[in-house]
Amino acid sequence: MRWRRSAHLLTVTAVMAAVAAVLAVAALVTGGQPAISGTAVAAAPPPATADPPLAAVSDSAPTPTAAGLAAALAPALANRDLGRLGGRVTDALTGRQLWEQGSTIPLQPASTNKLLTATAALLTLNLDSRVTTTVLAPDQPGVVVLVGAGDPTLSSAPPGQDTLYRGAARISDLADQVRRSGVSVASVQVDTSAFTGPSMAPGWDPADIQGGDIAPVEAAMVDAGRALPATPDSVRSSTPALDAGRALAAALGVNPQAVSVVSTAVTGRQIASVQSAPLIERLLEMMNVSDNVMAECIAREVADATNHPRSFPGAVEAVTDLLAAAKIDTTGATLVDSSGLSVIDRLTATTLDDVVGAAAGPDQPRLRPLLDVLPVAGGSGTLSNRYVDLHTDGAAAGWLRAKTGSLTGTNALAGVVTDAGGRVLTFALLSNNAGPTGRNAIDDVAATLRSCGCGS
Repeated sequence: MRWRRSAHLLTVTAVMAAVAAVLAVAALVTGGQPAISGTAVAAAPPPATADPPLAAVSDSAPTPTAAGLAAALAPALANRDLGRLGGRVTDALTGRQLWEQGSTIPLQPASTNKLLTATAALLTLNLDSRVTTTVLAPDQPGVVVLVGAGDPTLSSAPPGQDTLYRGAARISDLADQVRRSGVSVASVQVDTSAFTGPSMAPGWDPADIQGGDIAPVEAAMVDAGRALPATPDSVRSSTPALDAGRALAAALGVNPQAVSVVSTAVTGRQIASVQSAPLIERLLEMMNVSDNVMAECIAREVADATNHPRSFPGAVEAVTDLLAAAKIDTTGATLVDSSGLSVIDRLTATTLDDVVGAAAGPDQPRLRPLLDVLPVAGGSGTLSNRYVDLHTDGAAAGWLRAKTGSLTGTNALAGVVTDAGGRVLTFALLSNNAGPTGRNAIDDVAATLRSCGCGS
């Protein structure tokens, strides 16, 4: 069966702080005084603390030696199911390369390509940037136009029903505003002119629409093209812009079958608008669940901000130009999309490790949020069920954060890990032509980086 699913501390600190705050408030409220009923209230327990205590990593922690790291990695690297491997490990603080194997060979990156998209977004956009979807009333009696600007999270879920994306704008809110405007609506059009070029990238398999991995990338969409708004693995639609217009028409009580899509910009009076969640929330979603549609749309935000066409080639050029300007080595990069779903995409482990190193090192503080949106081993996103079983002994759980990538015969990981000696390392691993246990094999390599005491 063909399989294409793409897929520094834990947030325990924040959780424990929140618990402590709640307990502190409880203590202030009760103050050890009797309750109104006269029944004594037990004193609040002491604030919760982390055990073991959480502490910042030390810059003076020993750096693994090249020889020690190579020796530690050798058993895991001997697994034939790794196939063709490209990899690099770097000291986060100094940027010094500690280990590499085929790190300059362009290989299929799968969804680790999203690291480049997120990095370009952080270099260009504000963390609170939002995408605005509007409804216009043109000079055509009875017609309203839904103008897409590239927010795939706009939801058709009715009021009171949960949306898949946190903080998503709703079609129902647009409909309410249209009604309040007093405009009499007989038909709905959808303006998709914000995006140009094909809606499917070279190297994408149309079967992935039914598989739930992708939908045609159009400027107007609802629920990223999902047929079931709140179901992550729902089949997708081949006509997402038309579906968005039909959702608005239904909410306005007009004939959904009369909706039409126009690819030229429409002018008119704005009568409704809604906004997406902030960029940082959308990046977290994109990276944690490896959302392909979200990645393509965020890349087009980057393209728009840098005066590139909002198309597949325009977004790729915008992203790679920004990385090159940030002194990230993009030699060997061949990309046709910004999500990594295409089988044509090629990146090197050097490029991916450079991207993570820029975020983890001291010179690019603007990129630090990239580390926050990476899945946590054994804790969140596409790594929530990895590094927790006997296969890797759970040694890396909570200590490793990485973007995953999976296509047929491809497994990839790129991220950060704190080794047993307390040193923060960045790494990128690309495994192509992998065998049946390839995912476990690449997890073994990355887990070794955590358990290795190779510093002295």
